[in-house]
Amino acid sequence: MARRIALALVVLLAASIPGVLLLRTQSAASAARTELAKPAVNTAAHRIHPRVRRLDPGMLTARIRPGRVVAVRSAPNGPVVARLSARTAFGSAQTFAVTGTRRGRRLRVVTSALANNHFGWIDAVPGTLRFAHTRVSLEVDLSRRELRVHIGKRLIRRAVIGIGAPGTPTPIGRFSVTDKLNGASYSSVYGCCILALSGHQTNLPSGWTGGDRLAIHGGSTAGALSTGCLHAGRADLVYLMRAVPLGAQVVIHP
Repeated sequence: MARRIALALVVLLAASIPGVLLLRTQSAASAARTELAKPAVNTAAHRIHPRVRRLDPGMLTARIRPGRVVAVRSAPNGPVVARLSARTAFGSAQTFAVTGTRRGRRLRVVTSALANNHFGWIDAVPGTLRFAHTRVSLEVDLSRRELRVHIGKRLIRRAVIGIGAPGTPTPIGRFSVTDKLNGASYSSVYGCCILALSGHQTNLPSGWTGGDRLAIHGGSTAGALSTGCLHAGRADLVYLMRAVPLGAQVVIHP
């Protein structure tokens, strides 16, 4: 009797296994068909970074995270005009000044990848950018040869500066600080420090080989003598290097 019961159990188990396997196979196939039927949606690409919603966009900076590449468009839905990595040409962290204008998930930014007073548009997608908030901005009054540092609406420092010569005037407009560099690593003529700006000098002298990027660096503050860059004294440069973050906005006016 015991042998008959054991044999019956073996037969029942063997008969049940194919049915179990078939059921699981059918369930997996059905799940696969259901999954294929669903449209693939990248939800992250449709979200705006939460920090963008919480903070005043006019005071935002956006830094590209290491290993990421950001497409810069000429308009909210315009063509891609540049693709930027996490480091600038000078090795600093690639940081944009956000101007405060937003179209959907796209933000208007100041970038050296475009001509003076042209703004780029980037996607505020979580995981690609690191946002920060700054209240520091710079104002340059060319007629007074004066640089002013503001925290919010409060003026906290003034500095006498040298500006572009008549044949190579300093461009006007809205720019941003892209790099903070050791001047001695480039040339003694730059003094202790260099704050590179997003702007470009469009009136370079014939035969000039020093590049076209604007900057604040050491040099004579006695008048309009430079090829377009702004010259500041050592004490002021040391202060700016410490107080002004990458991505801070710089407005230069006549």
